[in-house]
Amino acid sequence: MSTAAKIPSAEVVPIADRTRYMQAFRLALLPVVAIVAWLSRSSLEGTPTGLAAVTAAYLSLSLVAHLAWRVSRRGGLYLFSGMLIADGLYLAWASYATGSGGSPLRYLIILHIIAVALLASYRTGMKMALWHSLLLLVVYYGQDGGLLNPLERSDAPGPGSPFEQLLAFSAVLWFVAIATATFSAINERELRRRRYDLEALALMATRLEDQTDSATAANTLLTAVHGTFGFERALLFASPDGQAPTLLAHVGDVTRGVRGPPPDEGSVLYQAMVTRTTQLVSAADVDDDTWLSVLVPDARNLLVVPLSAEGHAIGALVAEHGMRRGSRIERRIVATVERFASHGALALRNAWLLEQVQELASTDGLTGVANRYTFQQRLVRELERAARAGDDVSLAMIDIDHFKKLNDAHGHQAGDGVLRRVAATLSEHCRAYDTVARYGGEEFGLILPATDREETRELVERLRQEVARAQGEPRATISAGIATFPTDATDPEQLVAAADGALYESKRAGRNRVTASARHLRAAEPPALA
Repeated sequence: MSTAAKIPSAEVVPIADRTRYMQAFRLALLPVVAIVAWLSRSSLEGTPTGLAAVTAAYLSLSLVAHLAWRVSRRGGLYLFSGMLIADGLYLAWASYATGSGGSPLRYLIILHIIAVALLASYRTGMKMALWHSLLLLVVYYGQDGGLLNPLERSDAPGPGSPFEQLLAFSAVLWFVAIATATFSAINERELRRRRYDLEALALMATRLEDQTDSATAANTLLTAVHGTFGFERALLFASPDGQAPTLLAHVGDVTRGVRGPPPDEGSVLYQAMVTRTTQLVSAADVDDDTWLSVLVPDARNLLVVPLSAEGHAIGALVAEHGMRRGSRIERRIVATVERFASHGALALRNAWLLEQVQELASTDGLTGVANRYTFQQRLVRELERAARAGDDVSLAMIDIDHFKKLNDAHGHQAGDGVLRRVAATLSEHCRAYDTVARYGGEEFGLILPATDREETRELVERLRQEVARAQGEPRATISAGIATFPTDATDPEQLVAAADGALYESKRAGRNRVTASARHLRAAEPPALA
């Protein structure tokens, strides 16, 4: 599921704020109604006591609804909607009671529609405009049919008949409602977009907190950007030092396996990283951005956002926006993508730092190969895997011959150089899935998954020859002992002991040789008779 799909929908104005603001609007109506009633006391329909009673009932209903919402927040939307209907009924009655078509309170109806459209939504504002229009027609036909006190021509100031005045007022009401709803819809859409962007940003930031490696952090950033803004293609270039960015992640149809030189001064990637400003280009230049143009062929409307952390550029995010020809990307999108990139850059920086710490904790500082702790962890893991799969795992224990004499004769710095040279030779000529580790002092351990005894002997013999041929002074040779799981041992400790025993056999036999463990041979011999 995409990032965007998991973002919860949210209202522009919370129901709590809507309820409070509308309650304040209702309380503000009361003094206005009282003033108009006092000024129109000569033309009141009914007695002032009756109008006061209706007003008191309306106020009581409003307070009860507000208290009900405060006590239990459930059903708040129904209470809010119900009070809007009550507002319409009260304003229709108040307008009728203070002069009907000539009452100044009719203009409160327009204010009510504006308030509803702004506080609730433009849809609700249009519904209330329809509700008020129906109530005005009910009052008019009630008067016209004699159910209510009839409105005389002399009671309705202004030109035209009462019905013509009703039509004129309704036209004004609907004009204001449609205009307010239009602007409210534009504003609401923009607010929803911005809230959606912020929620997407918060969701991505939460996911980035759980990432501990740079590859996953890069994919999380690109997935969030692609899902939120619907970019057709997106790429992320970065490196820990920021000098030669490489492609860490991509989304969409991208040419795979392309490796190019670092961006030169004319490229858009270089400009974005050096100036640390977002670049907008219609297409990648084939001459200046050869690498980028090959990765994303026929790309159009590119947004290149720099990735900066701790004041340094560490890469760039490239996104292709699918716009119509001649159109421009919204500034809102550019600003929000820059925020995404800022969070992603910090997450990448933290992931690189964590990877460096983990590498320092798992490697030997002098030789750069795995340390003894990592060796033990991987040996246990490989034996467990081999036990489940029924595979062989071989172990070679390797020791540099006469290393103490070499140190005494040439110094410890020369000895350190020999250690680094032997470690480099072993790493260079081993397979990618083998583990080379410094076991201690001048001794190395070599874990060889899925390798039987004969294959191990051949591989370690080649390593012995490569070390002997390695350039550099002083020259060095190695002795090795090998053992295989499960033939020679069934657990890590036994396997190390078996390989170590074979190593000492090589030393006793004159060094500079490879010896296989003989434990399996002794295990096959019949027990001695008493």
